[in-house]
Amino acid sequence: MSSKAPRLEQLEMRGSFIPRHIGPDQQQITKMLATLGLTELDELLEKVVPANILNHEPLKLTETISERAVIKYLRNMRERNNVLVSMIGMGYYDTIMPAVIKRNVLENPGWYTAYTPYQAEVSQGRLEALLTFQQMIIDLTGMALANASLLDEATAAAEAMTLSRRVAKSTSNTVLIDRDCHPQTIAVVQTRAGSLGYQVQVVEPDIDLDRYDFFALILQYPGSSGEIRDLTDTIAAAHRKQALVTVAADLLSLVLLKPPASLGADIVVGSAQRFGVPMGYGGPHAAFFATRDEFKRSMPGRIIGVSKDSHGQIALRMALQTREQHIRRDKATSNICTSQVLLAVIAGFYAVYHGADGLRMIAMRVHRYAQILAAGIAQYGHVVASRCYFDTLTVRVPNRAIRIAARAVEAGINLRIIDADHIGISLDETTTRDDIRAVWQVFSAPGCEMPDINALDKIVAECIPENWLRNDAILQNPVFSRYHSETEMMRYMRKLARRDIALDRAMIPLGSCTMKLNAATEMQAISFYEFNAMHPFVPLYQAQGYQQLFAELEDMLCDLTGFDAFSLQPNAGSQGEYTGLLVIRKYHQVNGQGQRDICLIPASAHGTNPASAVLAGLKVVVVACDTNGNVSVDDLRAKVSLYQDTLAALMITYPSTHGVYEQAFRDICDIVHQHGGQVYLDGANFNALVGLSRPGRIGADVAHLNLHKTFCIPHGGGGPGVGPIGVRSHLAPFLPDHPVVEGVNPAKSEHGTVGTVSAAPWGSASILTISWAYIAMMGAAGLKRATLAAILNANYIARKLAPHYPILYTDANGWIAHECIIDCHEFKKTANITVEDIAKRLVDYGFHAPTVAFPVPDTLMIEPTESENKTEIDRFCAAMIQIRQEIREIENGLADREDNVLHNAPHTHRLLLDEWLLPYSKQKAFFPDNEQHDDKYWPPVGRIDNVYGDRHVMCSCPLDWGETHP
Repeated sequence: MSSKAPRLEQLEMRGSFIPRHIGPDQQQITKMLATLGLTELDELLEKVVPANILNHEPLKLTETISERAVIKYLRNMRERNNVLVSMIGMGYYDTIMPAVIKRNVLENPGWYTAYTPYQAEVSQGRLEALLTFQQMIIDLTGMALANASLLDEATAAAEAMTLSRRVAKSTSNTVLIDRDCHPQTIAVVQTRAGSLGYQVQVVEPDIDLDRYDFFALILQYPGSSGEIRDLTDTIAAAHRKQALVTVAADLLSLVLLKPPASLGADIVVGSAQRFGVPMGYGGPHAAFFATRDEFKRSMPGRIIGVSKDSHGQIALRMALQTREQHIRRDKATSNICTSQVLLAVIAGFYAVYHGADGLRMIAMRVHRYAQILAAGIAQYGHVVASRCYFDTLTVRVPNRAIRIAARAVEAGINLRIIDADHIGISLDETTTRDDIRAVWQVFSAPGCEMPDINALDKIVAECIPENWLRNDAILQNPVFSRYHSETEMMRYMRKLARRDIALDRAMIPLGSCTMKLNAATEMQAISFYEFNAMHPFVPLYQAQGYQQLFAELEDMLCDLTGFDAFSLQPNAGSQGEYTGLLVIRKYHQVNGQGQRDICLIPASAHGTNPASAVLAGLKVVVVACDTNGNVSVDDLRAKVSLYQDTLAALMITYPSTHGVYEQAFRDICDIVHQHGGQVYLDGANFNALVGLSRPGRIGADVAHLNLHKTFCIPHGGGGPGVGPIGVRSHLAPFLPDHPVVEGVNPAKSEHGTVGTVSAAPWGSASILTISWAYIAMMGAAGLKRATLAAILNANYIARKLAPHYPILYTDANGWIAHECIIDCHEFKKTANITVEDIAKRLVDYGFHAPTVAFPVPDTLMIEPTESENKTEIDRFCAAMIQIRQEIREIENGLADREDNVLHNAPHTHRLLLDEWLLPYSKQKAFFPDNEQHDDKYWPPVGRIDNVYGDRHVMCSCPLDWGETHP
């Protein structure tokens, strides 16, 4: 064999995951480095990253694990999860995801790698799916308006509470919550209320409301016990007190029951999980939030609205965007900046696939089984305490609840232990006759005869009064009746997917929220039954695979960040911010410093930072930035001196939101600590630190990480996400716990924790397998190389575009971190061109636009990520350079200032149907780079009229959808 044969290490590296994830190969890296005047990737460290933040301690991460070995490891891990038939209920139910949806949406990168629909013209597919989800919620709740989903049922209830405070006429500071609400909902509401200074009283469902003064009442329908109550009089009594009423409703039950709107509800929340989305040990799931039309401008989250495009055709967009945190900051209605798009899409498609009749059959079958089960249990002499129920029973078993639950486990079933005397049993669409017989066996005494299901079916009486059942038609829009065959459903989903630009089509260069590769191997475990079929409240001994996953992932994250402990409970980056600030507040309170309530936030910060601070009960004080975009150390010194007795924290993003490694980071941390404050690091840009620096070792006390950004969980069109927080040891005792599952925070303080911030103990548990797989396959060396590749790609773009566009922020030597901001404000003066025009013109080149007008107006923020190779980056740069030439043509008088290729962008196929009257060629309009002929992306709509959409707010499906929509 030749002496030049590669060594074993090189051969193993060649077949590893690292070069699969990192886009540029060595030859491309060499060429890009040469453009920057460098020869080795590691030279970027000394050029770009401050020496005083570099980590010189070796990471403890294992060696790189191959893709095949990772799947084998995860299979072994899943075997440690013992999945029983779940009859626990409490807001989580087993369900059946239609295979056509699983294959074509959940496992389709065209859906799960799409980004948040900020560029509506290239997001029409998922926007239509979300509008369908909103229509489904509107129909089932009876409310006038629904949003495009929230994070989970419990946090949706908390959002309802804060909306109620904003719009209720009552001057009270008290919230009443029904004791028959799910315990996790009560806990999250109590946490949120505590940080805002509201009082929470847990009351009996049939309480005399005249005894109380309150601004909000939260009810469960049906109750957590299963009991259905006519809430009409209770809601009317609350309205007499000038309070608003939120009803947390079960979506499947609303197929049969009177909708909450008809009972007088002001807000309806809940989970769409049982519409085809696996339990996944707690998430991710799409919550829903519906309310009255008059509250639309105070509504949290995103709303999809109907507008029109430049051709007068129906076009969809996110409506009422003045509510976005990046605009309103500490005045925002909520800190929620995302949703659960992928899960909302699945739930909406579930309703499309089944239609009204199919859902009614599912709901009736579940309800009938519950009645038959109750009759059989009663035959054994047990008292079924539930009088009126849909799918959940409460059975009175004096002093025998634990014994009966144990017998059920032996039979392969998990029941709910309500207390020592009561057992809860919840049925769902997966329940079988054998399951019912098994439950009867658990309740039976020796020698008792098994009831006959068919015989009971003939004699059981309907337990729900007829006047409590809904009598209106649901899901009447044509979208719910057209796609019931798998052939039609498959084609419908494909039709929607091809309207979008996702990562399977092109680079998505959005700054701030990285759109890196979501590798197929990382995604496999989310389809493993043992991971996705588990209820979040099972005994811990049944979930040892999950407990292993959490322990190993937390160790990985502690190793990479330098923190001492992590909480995986926050299920979005915004929730991580909120939770981290709560931990800081709790720490100060326990240490007798409860007056510390000032949160310093740089002017450059993400908008969720001030919104989260307000939600955590802190007062926001802005710290100025200098002319280079860095935090002004002088202004910081002045502010900490002014607030030295009340300073709670500084929130800082690092690298900065402006895409630069600030040289003074450690000094900034020292200044804050010297004045009694804690440092909160917004980890939105941690992807530029992984393997290079450990925030917990350079001054940060707490940080949240966007696992959906740095560690490859896909954006899914705007969700799911995970935002765990890491803390130093002095803050660990205050991390979240949970009211149902013990041991969520093993270091729990004797002074208590911050409480519960998400419905499930470990948040969106099932997608944590993605980040675990990514870290395992990359290893320490791969993660460091990925970070350097991201920095290389960003600096390469900046160098290529600098002759054509001003680069707004760099360090003293002209380097940037992982993203660059190009300044476009002069084009408005010289050519009447805005950044929006550039963004829409990029669509004609087949690209999704970068981040527009954030963090600085009239700019584009570009972040390529390490997963894009030189070829794609060059293609993007060429498009940007050619667009600059198109602007020059306007500046030089060669193109009209009004009727030009940028103002008319994007150019749709509809223009081909009419006489061509534009003052430029079709070639220039449709094929400006002459490279898209074989795979042209045709935007489905023209430029969307945002003003029209906000003046004519319509957030449901048009009845003539099929006739008017392209």
